Amino acid sequence: MKLSPRDARGYFTKPDPSRTGILIYGPDAMRVALKRQDLIAALIGPQGEEEMRLTRIPAADLRKDPAILIDAIKAISFFPGPRVAFVEDATDTAAPAILTALEDWATGDAQIVVTAGQLKASSKIRKAFEAHNNAYATAIYNDPPSREDIEADLAKAGLTQIDREAMTDLTNLAKALDPGDFRQTLEKLALYKHGDATPATSDDVAACAPTSTEAALDDMLNIVAEGRAQEIGPVMAKLKAQGTQPVGLCIGATRHFRALYAAASDPGGASQGISRMRPPIFGPRRDRMVRQAQGWGAPKLEQALTILTDTDLQLRSANQSAPAMPLVERALLRLAMLSRR
Repeated sequence: MKLSPRDARGYFTKPDPSRTGILIYGPDAMRVALKRQDLIAALIGPQGEEEMRLTRIPAADLRKDPAILIDAIKAISFFPGPRVAFVEDATDTAAPAILTALEDWATGDAQIVVTAGQLKASSKIRKAFEAHNNAYATAIYNDPPSREDIEADLAKAGLTQIDREAMTDLTNLAKALDPGDFRQTLEKLALYKHGDATPATSDDVAACAPTSTEAALDDMLNIVAEGRAQEIGPVMAKLKAQGTQPVGLCIGATRHFRALYAAASDPGGASQGISRMRPPIFGPRRDRMVRQAQGWGAPKLEQALTILTDTDLQLRSANQSAPAMPLVERALLRLAMLSRR
């Protein structure tokens, strides 16, 4: 039987141990693996693998010995409880062994869990699970986790108190990170709030989200956008000592001011414009960029982007003879002075 994505969300949390099995397939191996982990953990419990109630079978092994799967579902464990025979990375080359196991399955046998990549509608494995009256087939798509998924993962990690803005930040973050990194971020957030009864906030999310490798560059961009011209020289010297290239600095500044321009031009206001950014911007950094966009306004930001574009063209010009870093520093000083007008 086909299991819709909506129904699958609940089934992965509370699976039916009396079912013959389930096929989980999709183009993203990480998303498939995470759902499979949730399902097997719900079926056999946290001690199931230690109690040898889980048998892992690479699908490639079924070509050499098709009987492995039959033996796994019929085997009796020393420990009581549900059992699972897990077939990983299945393709239609493993179909004969899997189809035979589905036919031979009887009540009391281990449940068959099969994972696969993207399967066509004509796939023998997919058709067998979809046509079976006691087994499921469900596709995992590349959609980011829903709010319900995030709340369920947070609750599983032990965090149930989270304010509305922080949840919005997490929803945006889920669209930018791959599933594995996002789940690690949720677990990190739960640990960060361990023993703290207050709801998680946007600042907490920002503290636990993957950090940028461009912190020093961000410092420079904030200095320029806030008109603190006197601070440009010392930070520029630090960036130069760290090996920052002039073209990279110019590109970073252009990206920052384009983001400010998009925010300042948004019909819903700068705050709404910043919330549309990808990757998402969190906590204090988001508030800071909103203030910068509001302070500059769209017309002045257009002038700033013109200055940066001209500077970039000069840096890349074959006839360029002036030192590159002083050229960029001069452009940044012009921007800082422009913000004061």
